Amino acid sequence: MAGEPASAATPSLGRLAAGGALLTMGGQLVKTAVQFGGIVLLARLLTPRDYGLFAMVLAIIGVGEVVRDFGLSSAAIQARQLTAGQRDNLFWINTGIGLSLATCMFAAAGAIAGFYHEPLLVPVAQAASVTLLLNGLATQFRADLGRGMRFRSLALADVGGQAAGLGTAIAAALAGWGYWALVLQALAQAATLLALLVLASRWRPGLPRRDADMRPLLRFGGNLMASQLLTYFSNNLGQILVGSRLGPVALGHYNRAFALLMVPLTQLNAPATTVALPVLSRLQDDPARYSAFLLRGQATLMHLLMAGLAFGCALADPLIDLVLGKAWAPAAPLFRILLVGGLLQAAGYAAYWVFLSRDLTGPQLRYSIVSRVLVIACIGIGAQWGVTGVATGYSTGMAISWPLVLWWLARCCPGAPTGGMLRGGARAMAGYGLCGLAAHVASLPLAGLPAPWVLLAGATAMAATFSLLCLLWPAFRRDVAGILHTRTLLRSARSDVSP
Repeated sequence: MAGEPASAATPSLGRLAAGGALLTMGGQLVKTAVQFGGIVLLARLLTPRDYGLFAMVLAIIGVGEVVRDFGLSSAAIQARQLTAGQRDNLFWINTGIGLSLATCMFAAAGAIAGFYHEPLLVPVAQAASVTLLLNGLATQFRADLGRGMRFRSLALADVGGQAAGLGTAIAAALAGWGYWALVLQALAQAATLLALLVLASRWRPGLPRRDADMRPLLRFGGNLMASQLLTYFSNNLGQILVGSRLGPVALGHYNRAFALLMVPLTQLNAPATTVALPVLSRLQDDPARYSAFLLRGQATLMHLLMAGLAFGCALADPLIDLVLGKAWAPAAPLFRILLVGGLLQAAGYAAYWVFLSRDLTGPQLRYSIVSRVLVIACIGIGAQWGVTGVATGYSTGMAISWPLVLWWLARCCPGAPTGGMLRGGARAMAGYGLCGLAAHVASLPLAGLPAPWVLLAGATAMAATFSLLCLLWPAFRRDVAGILHTRTLLRSARSDVSP
């Protein structure tokens, strides 16, 4: 029936949230390991030019991916009730957008090649355009699993797609196919992910329904898409500028540095949002539990992210040497600069959860316009000093955005615990900043030794500093204890989000 909810309320939200968090994060750890392993292996099989050529197309494809989703996956998950007709219509909307974008991308391949002055990009862009259609078909199957809190199925599909793509890329690279290995990786990953999501989902779309009210979903999705477009463009403007001005080799170095940054950011933020959004959406009428769950989620995400980012920033040179090889040494200073921006970007993720769960996509869009214009301006100014200036401009923009988003959230959502978010974020940044500083200082006398020894010395110094902070700083110690004691965390989650 058109008026019946497509998904019934879950009987024990806390139990599902706690179990879902473990399944999602566990699956994401496997997916991250596969992705990181792929970066290590393919960096030794392919050249910076290979990565630069594919990155030129990928920067354009990414814009299409944001439009293809149109914010409707989050709209479907966030909605308190979703009728069968609405869900069917969402599928056809996402599929139609994906097909239209794939067709436009195929037709515009020549223009893309002309913009970068690289004729080789014509067949690359045409082949990569197929991913827009495949991902358009997959959008609402993923949303259905997320709305139903079937986190295990989502994790298995993500890992399976990632593994299939990597296996295809390695085989093609070993066969000497160069940058085509990266194109085939994207195609194999999208096709496998679609197949696994369809197999896992218990839902099959019906024909479009005219009687389904789509206006709230399209309004939510349209506002979200606009803000996501601004975010994507500001994140990737640097790659477009480097590719068009300095060519594929410089872009290859920048692209790998940026990819190493985005592995922890996206691979932890995406599953955290998958778990947090449906839970917070159902806690909108319980401010105390909403705030408790939000602050707990922010602390967990920030400590996990900032530990890794601070370590990478402190030991960028030996880390790049070990992970990518000596041929990628020019990426190390870029990696260090970008990681500073990543630290500040991670601090704002919890605010994004509030915007979505409270259906504040209008205020979020206005914030995105202001903040991302500032980021774009910083990147544009920095581009005058080449690829290093682009990286510095990105991190400067992120430094401005974090306090801005908390101020914005306090104005449009007075009940949001912005004070607690600010204090928790500042503690994490200060604590891991000190840990990173200790790691960097410890590594300096060992600069001539092999990378593993330098990294070991830095990790030892960082662990010692971390232990000292836990001993001497009670608030920092409480934050860490809530993450390390898994059973306590799960019991708190059950209490905080029980209906």
